[in-house]
Amino acid sequence: MDVTLTPLQAISPVDGRYRATTARLADFFSEAALIKYRVRVEIEYFIALCDLPLPQLAGVDKNLFAPLRAVYLQFSLADAQEVKGIEGTTNHDVKAVEYFLKQKFDGLGLSAFKEFIHFGLTSQDINNTAMPLAFKEAWQQLLSPVLQTVTADLSARAQEWKTIPMLARTHGQPASPTRLGKEIYVFVDRLSRQYDLIKAIPFSAKFGGATGNFNAHLAAYPDVDWIAFGNHLVNDILGLDRCRVTTQIEHYDHLAAFCDALKRINTIFIDMCRDMWTYISMDYFKQQIKKDEVGSSAMPHKVNPIDFENAEGNLGMANAVFEHLSAKLPISRLQRDLTDSTVIRNLGVPLAHTMIAFHSIRKGLGKLLLNADAIERDLEANWAVVAEALQTILRREGYPRPFEALKALTRTHGVIDARAIAAFIETLDVSPAVKAELSAVTPWNYTGMIDF
Repeated sequence: MDVTLTPLQAISPVDGRYRATTARLADFFSEAALIKYRVRVEIEYFIALCDLPLPQLAGVDKNLFAPLRAVYLQFSLADAQEVKGIEGTTNHDVKAVEYFLKQKFDGLGLSAFKEFIHFGLTSQDINNTAMPLAFKEAWQQLLSPVLQTVTADLSARAQEWKTIPMLARTHGQPASPTRLGKEIYVFVDRLSRQYDLIKAIPFSAKFGGATGNFNAHLAAYPDVDWIAFGNHLVNDILGLDRCRVTTQIEHYDHLAAFCDALKRINTIFIDMCRDMWTYISMDYFKQQIKKDEVGSSAMPHKVNPIDFENAEGNLGMANAVFEHLSAKLPISRLQRDLTDSTVIRNLGVPLAHTMIAFHSIRKGLGKLLLNADAIERDLEANWAVVAEALQTILRREGYPRPFEALKALTRTHGVIDARAIAAFIETLDVSPAVKAELSAVTPWNYTGMIDF
């Protein structure tokens, strides 16, 4: 059966409808990518063994290190297919990589040394370094830059709209005015704080043999400090953070923390998307119209906030998978069971949904057109929100029961407009200076202080 699928045949929209957005993630999370990263770890491990040096590897020509590294640096789809062909016989994915490399060693004149490929290792020494390495590089090269770009887009809008007064709503009801830019910057500040937290989470790896104790290594070479070797390989050569005390597998605690951190970031974006959706529904924003786009199959006038809706949906999908990854991966029976193997293969899925969402948010932000008239109308229609300021100034002056006085004025179904507020102020037994101070408060200038 031909298993090659076009985007139109893909089961998941990640590899179908949204292929153009997610295609680069295949360099890190596809089956071919996993094989490539395994090959990379095996080769770097062999070179590190040569650098110890071990007596049996003293005859290795170090000039061959560059051609060896070229095996993974120039790794092709054909190479991945060759490994999969070997796996068809071995029924073991990591062993297939070992046999593939032994063939490469034969071609490089390294046949005498090929038993030092995968020497003393278990599969998880390769998997638990290859996968975090792929994750780290995907984060650094793709996800982190997009996250920073979206955050910068939000920050630019916040600065652009920094001075625009806007009616706030708490519990959905009119509340003390704020500024539009500040409300956008709330999300910038939240995202920036979470980004600082996520940068502190290490990309952890396991490397220590079948049950984490370098048993086979020590049996073969009892005089070598294998712990120092493992630390050097993982920390210095691969650029990861080696967990010192493990079972057969890496704990996944830091990976779980990373998933939880990404989930929090996505949750902030869900909050932002819902606010943007609501502002659009309130007509605070119009959206740029593209001549040939259709908003509804039945209603010609519709211009829907589809980008924020798309983002919210994809962020929800991402978070559901992140939730399972962070809850399941740190749990493994005794020294190891296989449940992590199938689960962690889905690591690229929530990252893909996250990337789709980030791109949709950028697209949605780019379409926003400020509708200042609607914002102005809302402020004009809600003079009652200055009651907080008036009763606070009256408290300062020792006026009797000021809160109750403003409550009696404003908690009515009658019209509370500028004239009603002005008439109320005239009835107050306070000095002309205080009356002037009270009269100067409007929904447009009662916006507090902004710290960004």
